Amino acid sequence: MNFKTKYFLKSKFQEYYRTAQIHIPSRLEAREWGFISFDEMPETVMRRHKSFGSPGEVEEYLAGMAPAHAYHSVAYYTYPSAPTMKEKHWQEADLIFDLDADHIPGAPNSYSEMLDHVKKETLKLYDFLVDDFGFNEDDIRAVFSGGRGYHFHIADPRVRSLESAERREIVDYISGRGLSLDKIFYKKAVSGDAGSENARMNMLSSESEGGWGGRINKYLVSYLTDLATKEDAVDLFTGFKGIGKKTAQKMVDILRDETQVELLKKGNMEALSKVNKDIIQTLALQAVNDMSASVDEPVTGDIKRLIRLGGSLHGKSGMRVTTLSISELEKFEPLTDAVIFSDKPVKLKVIRPFAVQMKGNDLYVEEGTQELPEYAAVYLMCRGAAEYGP
Repeated sequence: MNFKTKYFLKSKFQEYYRTAQIHIPSRLEAREWGFISFDEMPETVMRRHKSFGSPGEVEEYLAGMAPAHAYHSVAYYTYPSAPTMKEKHWQEADLIFDLDADHIPGAPNSYSEMLDHVKKETLKLYDFLVDDFGFNEDDIRAVFSGGRGYHFHIADPRVRSLESAERREIVDYISGRGLSLDKIFYKKAVSGDAGSENARMNMLSSESEGGWGGRINKYLVSYLTDLATKEDAVDLFTGFKGIGKKTAQKMVDILRDETQVELLKKGNMEALSKVNKDIIQTLALQAVNDMSASVDEPVTGDIKRLIRLGGSLHGKSGMRVTTLSISELEKFEPLTDAVIFSDKPVKLKVIRPFAVQMKGNDLYVEEGTQELPEYAAVYLMCRGAAEYGP
């Protein structure tokens, strides 16, 4: 990144910060702040151990310095500007989750498709936080990072004192790591002519139960009953290893019977006891894989982490770090809604071919002098794919 490019980007960021709405975190005076400047690029030098006493001080700093990246700590400190972590005196920390395309298996290569994929993972995480951990929507703040993913911030007093190991256990739960299916599928003794000692019923956690048991029940029953509705249902079930035509027909009959389906939802798996146990186990593992959320564990476990400031700009994209409610998150289109620069044409020298989709436009540029809308020019310069000017 040459001097002209740095100067142009810094001036555009400065222009933005003069009127920007910054999402100032709670108890800002107890937070450590850190910034990366355009001036030192391509070196990445974090200037941290800063503190501010008011929102006005933060806004004045941003408008004056126009950093490429702005961060604040997830932790609250007694002395946030102290030069060493020990001297800061850690008090507690918000619970943070980071979902980034770099850490999500199977993320597409296309930037727009990648962001769609990450948003789906983010909404899966939201379901865990509400359904399994009992947080209210008001407890959870979603933030688009301005780059390749989303963050969740939870400042509920009940979680702020958690240590790193306890936070990692939360990630283990959300990712399904270490989940024992033997505790979800079990046999229950029942009374009968054979005696409770010998009569045992195949059981699964009911759909109304909390946790992974209820989740797996809903997934299995939904998956199997959906297959049973197909015209070629018998053929589909014979596609499973070890299921013949006779067993497949019986399964279809069971899964089309509302009474039997209600029993399955309550956890009574006896109707499917003749089905190979490996098939049910495989479907259960598939359920865990499909429903788990891919969270970056080191971020959640780091109680002294710096996280991007809501309302700031991301120095590698020029897009806004956008704070969102959950209803806003569902409708949020980052490549339109987080793009804040204008359509005014800007001349630049493209260093390498580059493709991006922004504001509904598919842009592909070749090497050499180009004229692009300001928002696309800023993006290419931030990505190191172009320099300012002809």
